[in-house]
Order: sequence, then C-alpha cells, then structure tokens
Amino acid sequence: MVVSDWLRRRRHNLGYLALRAFLATARPFPLAALQGFGSTSGRLALLLARRDRERALSHLRLAFPEREQEWRAATVRACATHLGSVLGEVAWLWSVSPTRLLARTEIVGLEHLRGACAERLGAILVTGHCGNWEWMNLAVGASGLAMSVAAREVYDPRLDAVAQQLRGRFGGDTVVRGPEAGGRLVRALRRGRVLGLLIDQDIDTPGAFVPFFGHPAWTPVGAALLALRTGAPVVPGFAARLPDGRMQVRFEPPLPHPTGADLDANAAVLTANLTVRIEAHIRQHPAQWVWMHRRWKRRPGPDDRVWEPSMAPA
Repeated sequence: MVVSDWLRRRRHNLGYLALRAFLATARPFPLAALQGFGSTSGRLALLLARRDRERALSHLRLAFPEREQEWRAATVRACATHLGSVLGEVAWLWSVSPTRLLARTEIVGLEHLRGACAERLGAILVTGHCGNWEWMNLAVGASGLAMSVAAREVYDPRLDAVAQQLRGRFGGDTVVRGPEAGGRLVRALRRGRVLGLLIDQDIDTPGAFVPFFGHPAWTPVGAALLALRTGAPVVPGFAARLPDGRMQVRFEPPLPHPTGADLDANAAVLTANLTVRIEAHIRQHPAQWVWMHRRWKRRPGPDDRVWEPSMAPA
C-alpha cells in the first residue's frame, strides 16, 4: 500500500509538472501548431491505451450497430486525435485574448442564450463532452455573458486549481459539486449568470435512467431539477471543431419544462429530452465525443424506470 501510494503521488507530480511546463512553453505557438502537436500526442497515446481503445470500440458497437467495424476503428482513432487536439487548444486558451478567441469561433444561435437570460435573471446551459467544451465556456464569457460552470473536483488539487483558473478567464467561475453547490448555483442564476452543466456521464450523483443511443444510461438530473425549481430556461449548447481548426459553438432554443405535478418525474423527462439533443449532436460529430468513458456503467434493475423523452410524468 505504501509503495502504491508513492507511485500514485509520483504519477500525479509528473503529470502536474508536465502540464505546467506545456502551458508555459505553448504561449508563443499558434493555434494550428498546438492542435497538431496535441493530435499527434493523442494518436500516440491511443497505441498505449489498450483498455480505453477496446472500451471505445465496445461503446461504438452499442451506439452504431449498423456501422462496419472499419468505421468504428477509424472513429476511435479520430476520437484520440480529437482529444489530443483538445489538449493543444487548452494551452492556446490559457493565454488567448477575447478578440482572438472570438475570431476563431463560429457562434450560431447566441440569441437563444441571450434571450433566455433577458427573459429572466439567468439561464442554464446544458451540454456534453462534445468538441471542446472549455472553448465554449470561454466563448460565452468573451461574448459578454457571465458564466458559472458546475464541475467535479479534480483528484489533484493542483490540477483543480489550473482548471478553475482557466474557466475563470473572461469573468467565469467554477462551482464545485458538493453540499453547498446548489445554493451557489441558485445565487449565480439570480445574479444573471449562465450556468454550464454537463450531463453526459455516469457519475455518482442523483440521476435517472434515460435512453442514450437506444440503451438505458444513468444520467444526472441536477440541471433539470435546478431549472424546474427556479423556473430558469434551459438551453442546449454544443461545440464542434470545424475542418479549418476553428470551433463552432451552437446554441439551440430553450426546451419547454414538463408541467406534471411530480417534480422528480418532470426532472427525469426533461433530462431525457436534453439527452436526445446531446445524442443528435454526437451523431453529427461522432469522433468528437469521449467514447472511452463508461457511459453505460450502471444497468437498470427490475424496479428501475427508464424515462423516455417527452414521457408524461405519472
């Protein structure tokens, strides 16, 4: 146990030092060079990550049973390239100015997010780990909308501080999941901020089973509950890297709130509706999602309900 703890601390230290060195040396390089370096690193990492590669292939068989094995293998390789590019882009985001960021961003549907904030004090932006979600966070801030992101605490406090510093650029902040997170998020809404929440992972948090690529997936309901309790509009939004290296950031019209009497049932239905939008985006950009994540880790038991999109709450 002592040896394993020492090895874990050593890995954490090396990872943190490597990240800080990369961020420090990346500043002079243009975005394209950093994306290229990152994509090469991602392809090399895939060669060493046999477990992640096999898991991603397994998930793609679940999600796209109609596609041939060659397509799924190519998508896994493209996914590794994409995730490496995200790392290079984070280094660019670390020091980019708002003007330069917006010059490299194609924003579609910002009026939906602005309109949602105008009608009430704030809005809830729901997304998944699509494209470069950190780029989208900063693009919202650079566009003049104050952003608060709900996130889990990173296992290494030093890396957590780096992540929070990145999200804090252009007026953003991070609300770490925990007992006080709900109150902080409500107060942020009342101050007119946009709350960013990702709901596309199976994590230990209150949730519901909803369909995702035709299979029940445990999905956090926190964003839906917050929207229903406060009346705040909930806007789906997504990022996707364009062929020329720019990022498209797209916002959709707010989804209607279910109106049944059961709050938990309404939250499950709204979460299912949001998951439909996330799946639709992933189908358009299948290589730009995290197929290595254990999305279907939990399976529903005989007494568990799977909430279909737009299902009327009982």
